[in-house]
Amino acid sequence: MTANKVPEISIANVSKSFGSNLVLNNISFKIEANKTTAIIGPSGTGKSVLLKLILGLFTPDSGSITIGDQNICDSRESQKKKIRKTVGMLFQNAALFDSMTLLENIAFPLERNSTFSKKEIAEQAKIYIEQVGLSEYSQHLPGQVSIGMRKRAGIARAMITKPKILLFDEPNTGLDPLVGQDIYDLINEVRENNSFTGIIVSHEIPEVFQCCDKVVMLYGGDVRFNGTVDEFLIDDSPIVKQFTTGSTTGPIQISV
Repeated sequence: MTANKVPEISIANVSKSFGSNLVLNNISFKIEANKTTAIIGPSGTGKSVLLKLILGLFTPDSGSITIGDQNICDSRESQKKKIRKTVGMLFQNAALFDSMTLLENIAFPLERNSTFSKKEIAEQAKIYIEQVGLSEYSQHLPGQVSIGMRKRAGIARAMITKPKILLFDEPNTGLDPLVGQDIYDLINEVRENNSFTGIIVSHEIPEVFQCCDKVVMLYGGDVRFNGTVDEFLIDDSPIVKQFTTGSTTGPIQISV
């Protein structure tokens, strides 16, 4: 990956199975550099699996995933770790360390992956916790604050290394609509003030569209849509239409 350049991510003919379960079937698309793409689709369609493939945590059965000029699928583990250092991620449940304060959680990536002094790390952590509006809760443990606050801290932790790629895995899971909108507003602030290639995995539409430039819909192992938000909203293909309307009848099989 070229130093200091925000990368494009290219998924080319990628397939992934777990036993007899074919999750992704020869899918191909590009995630444009310096833009945010929403990966959407019903539960169990491989959205989170795709994130793990991009991170090099899973290896595809076939195909390639190129981040900038680096094929992560063919990389040694040491190179994969180097690529991951350029990635920030907000996990579904924020994934904070329970025994660390919010401030310590935010500082953690710099402690692991930087040559900054302890003083410099503390100063950076204070800047980022202030940016997400949690300064007065800096010494609280994750269990002492709401899930919305934990997600805010998770965003700060993801941003503190100034990543070239930022991944959001179901950012509004477990949140009520008001707090969920607050998180979307924060994501938009992050987009306005930073340069990165973003991916938001979500099944929440149309709410997620306020935070993205492009949309990719997965279903049945395939890419069912790849285009802009406006193009998605007027697409009248049966699968897209059923998903957008929330209808229980149509080609999408409802699991109960």
